[in-house]
Amino acid sequence: MKDWRHHLRRAGRLLAAGAIWVWLAAASAWAADDLAPIPPFEALVTDLTATLSPEQKAGLERRLRDFQDRKGSQVAILLVPTTQPESIEQYSMRVAEAWKPGRKNVDDGVLFLVAKNDRRMRIEVGYGLEGVLTDATANRILDEIVAPRFQAGDFYGGIEQGADRIMRLIDGEPLPPPQRGTEGNDAEGIAPVLLIIALGAGGLLRRLLGRLPGATATGGIVGLVAWLLSGALAIALVGGALAFFFTLVGGGFAGLPGGYG
Repeated sequence: MKDWRHHLRRAGRLLAAGAIWVWLAAASAWAADDLAPIPPFEALVTDLTATLSPEQKAGLERRLRDFQDRKGSQVAILLVPTTQPESIEQYSMRVAEAWKPGRKNVDDGVLFLVAKNDRRMRIEVGYGLEGVLTDATANRILDEIVAPRFQAGDFYGGIEQGADRIMRLIDGEPLPPPQRGTEGNDAEGIAPVLLIIALGAGGLLRRLLGRLPGATATGGIVGLVAWLLSGALAIALVGGALAFFFTLVGGGFAGLPGGYG
């Protein structure tokens, strides 16, 4: 009797484990059906969005093939409408695992992925190129080269220039240094002008109007001039605030030594 019960419990556990395994397999299959499909890796340029013309696609394919024949590294471009319900990071990893671009034992492939409807893009880099194409350089390519052209509606230009920069980096050509912000350049250029106005007007208006009204008027004048010269509201606000503060606590400059101190 005990042996019979023992075998019955064992059979029950096996049936339960089998049912759980079948359920997990079915759930995985259902989840996979809901994911964006991965197209077959039949070309270096795959466009599922009909964004590129046949001529543009053929030109990109030819350039990427020539680069691969010369360098060995492989750059693949994929345009999809969306990666939903996955993030672009998850989808790009699945594509990279399925496609395995690059040489087998070198892992020197790059996937340039654009999810057009999601307005997202990503550069996935193989281990063999991580020292050349770092996360920082990949982000700069997307932010400084690709994104401005996409925003202007030039999708082919963004993809072509992005792929060109990727190939040039693999060839050993570094990216140019990051461009400095225009607001910083504007501030440096107009700072002497604002300083002269604040020094001259601050002392005069403080004497004519009093400490607080003179500082307020000086801040308004300097802020207005800063805005007219730079067109940047942030520079105008900062310049006006500094002029107000230093006129309020200092003595300004009205043809006499002194001023900010």
